[in-house]
Amino acid sequence: MANLLPLIRRMNRWWILPSCGDIRPSRPASSRRRDAETPRSPPKLRKTVSEGMLAVPKDVEEFRTMSAYGFLKLFTYDDLRLATGDFDPGRIVGEGGFGVVYRGFIHGAVGKEVAVKELNPEGLQGDREWLTEVSYLGQYSHPNLVELIGYCCEDDHRLLVYEFMAKGSLENHLFRRACTLSWTTRVAIALDVARGLAFLHGAERPIIYRDFKTSNILLDAEFNAKLSDFGLAKEGPMGGKTHVSTRVMGTYGYAAPEYMATGHLTVMSDVYGFGVVLLEMLVGRRAVEPSRAGAREGSLVDWARPILIRPKKLERILDRRMGGPAPRGLDRVARLAYDCLSQNPKVRPAMARVVITLEAVLAAGANDDDDDEEGTAAADAPPP
Repeated sequence: MANLLPLIRRMNRWWILPSCGDIRPSRPASSRRRDAETPRSPPKLRKTVSEGMLAVPKDVEEFRTMSAYGFLKLFTYDDLRLATGDFDPGRIVGEGGFGVVYRGFIHGAVGKEVAVKELNPEGLQGDREWLTEVSYLGQYSHPNLVELIGYCCEDDHRLLVYEFMAKGSLENHLFRRACTLSWTTRVAIALDVARGLAFLHGAERPIIYRDFKTSNILLDAEFNAKLSDFGLAKEGPMGGKTHVSTRVMGTYGYAAPEYMATGHLTVMSDVYGFGVVLLEMLVGRRAVEPSRAGAREGSLVDWARPILIRPKKLERILDRRMGGPAPRGLDRVARLAYDCLSQNPKVRPAMARVVITLEAVLAAGANDDDDDEEGTAAADAPPP
């Protein structure tokens, strides 16, 4: 497989997307964390559309014939010019191959702070990806999927209006020099996005996210994590089929090896991408880093995966910015990442199983925090 990677990369370099932050924080992150958070009960998984799927329009012309799509609000271009201060450059909070994201405020019935993403007509994403995003986020609702409020499809303008995620992307926290994400916060973030993927995979027809990476994980003011950017999402196999065959798209370093080699896409492709992100959170390094000693092709997975099941060596490569000794539950999370990154997709755990494992780790950590607090209170109590 390692010998095929250079060839695959040369053949397909035009569809492999670079890793770039979808939304950057507009102000320094506060010091508030979820270290002592008690694990939340799993949110109820629900579908916005109760009876059947809305037909996905085949193109923009067909889409324009619809008075509205799902429960989304239809905005005019002037509405969004007003919301963003005439697309004021000072309100830009992120940009990438898709275009630019502005911070704005919708007046009137919506009356809330929003993120407005304007598609670059010459960018990496086009009308098909834009329609895919509207289709999935317009029909499904879940606490760990970013909320799509509405859209604009006027003349050549393609814009999407989302809830504003105050803390920006996981990428812009995890890879900054002064990262303050603690162990508990990282596990909670991993659990949030695992729930989002489990919901997608558990739909009536599974939805494969296909571009799971740190820049597509957004954080709200309380560091709750949500999946964003559904432009590459794909409906999974049905009718007894094992996979869907598709042109390979995604981000190098996060895409599953069997998908890159064959174009065969399954929900286990997402599980591999989840494993890469979990490894990044453990080690504090990017999936692909050139010229790293001991790594082939600059791959974090090639370098670090064998160490995940060797506890003594694992402690040496942990991200020290988490602080303190090796945390409780590290062995379980490391083993989980190891299994998600298996070359054999049949060995990888389903996302529902990933959720159960992370819930147990977070619960154990919360119980430890409670025990520590009780011990401190007892030590401080006056003698009888």
